[in-house]
Amino acid sequence: MHILLALEILGTVAFAISGAIVGLQKRMDIFGVCILGLTTAVGGGVLRDLILNITPPAAFRDPIFAVTAVVVSAVLFIRHPYADIGNMGAVYEKLLLAMDSVGLGLFTVTGIHVAKASGAEANLFLQTFVGVLTGVGGGLMRDVFAGHTPSIFVKHFYACASIIGAWACALLWPVIGESASMFVGAAAIVVLRLLAAHYHWSLPRAE
Repeated sequence: MHILLALEILGTVAFAISGAIVGLQKRMDIFGVCILGLTTAVGGGVLRDLILNITPPAAFRDPIFAVTAVVVSAVLFIRHPYADIGNMGAVYEKLLLAMDSVGLGLFTVTGIHVAKASGAEANLFLQTFVGVLTGVGGGLMRDVFAGHTPSIFVKHFYACASIIGAWACALLWPVIGESASMFVGAAAIVVLRLLAAHYHWSLPRAE
């Protein structure tokens, strides 16, 4: 459980940063930045728990996740005007990609863990669905709130990377164990996202 908590905290920090960056890019005030960071960080977990009938969701039972997300977002907002960075736009885009990829990887595999613990041990479809929903849910809500087309519909290999990582984690779980399979699944997602962004991989789009 300590490993799971650590992964969830890391995922919360990563997604809070990605949400706050979008808020800064949209020139929101500190409340808007914090709400966007909070929504990105806990939104996927809330949807996951509702699907699995875990009520109230973990984000409401343990304030550590919400507090972490708000503090991270507020610190980013406060430091933003004093950041001595030449090209902030390019830096934000790279940081957003990195944090979004890490958050996607960590939350996808923690979603698999929660699904298994909730009795979905033999249901690969449910594990995959819950894992992917946990990974993409917060970012989906962030993009809707910010007025963007959700990344899962347009961005390089986003939800597909989460699906592949979820399958890797779920299928390797009985073979190499909990910790190793979660690491492999999360690492696969991060690597796929970064490669997709670098090489501009994408699914066919409507013309």
